[in-house]
Amino acid sequence: MVAKPSNNISFKLVLLGDGRVGKTSLVVRYVNNVFSEKQEATIQASYLTKRLIIEGVPVTLSIWDTAGQERFHALGPIYYRDADAALLVYDITSNETFDRVTKWVKELQQMAPGDITMTIAANKSDLVRSNKIDIQEAESYATSIGARLFMTSAKSGTGIDEMFLDIAKRLMDKRRENTEGLLTAVPKRGLVIIDDEPDKEPPPRCCS
Repeated sequence: MVAKPSNNISFKLVLLGDGRVGKTSLVVRYVNNVFSEKQEATIQASYLTKRLIIEGVPVTLSIWDTAGQERFHALGPIYYRDADAALLVYDITSNETFDRVTKWVKELQQMAPGDITMTIAANKSDLVRSNKIDIQEAESYATSIGARLFMTSAKSGTGIDEMFLDIAKRLMDKRRENTEGLLTAVPKRGLVIIDDEPDKEPPPRCCS
């Protein structure tokens, strides 16, 4: 008996941003709904997956969380060179981390795939009283580079599901356009989370 081919669509998403802005906390909150005040810093990169059904289509987000420390910066292209989307994270209480995002964007524009989908997370929104970056300025910048901005908090869980869902939907729309309507016949059935378990090993295509 011949096995039917899988209709699952996989997208690679890479997180970029300065150290301690909360990249790992955002991913862990999204995938496992867990938050720790003592989250350890990522060394080089870590990998988690989220499986969804969007408009009746199984979708896997392969999420690469990269280290923010400067000594690991040169490894960035290894992770984003074949990425479908980039999530750029900054800490709303730190001007320096927003500046770092703008530098990552310039690098992506020069070296990443030309159609990479970009999203900016204004993280730690639970500390809004200490906000150093004007939200309208950040939204204007996001619009200027074709990205979308979300206020997020890994601590409270605010904005995280909406942000990752928006990324997945935008990637689906782009895939649909690129395949000339191949998915348009699929009936819309809403969003259902079907598997939150992280993969034990990353797919071989990332870092070969």
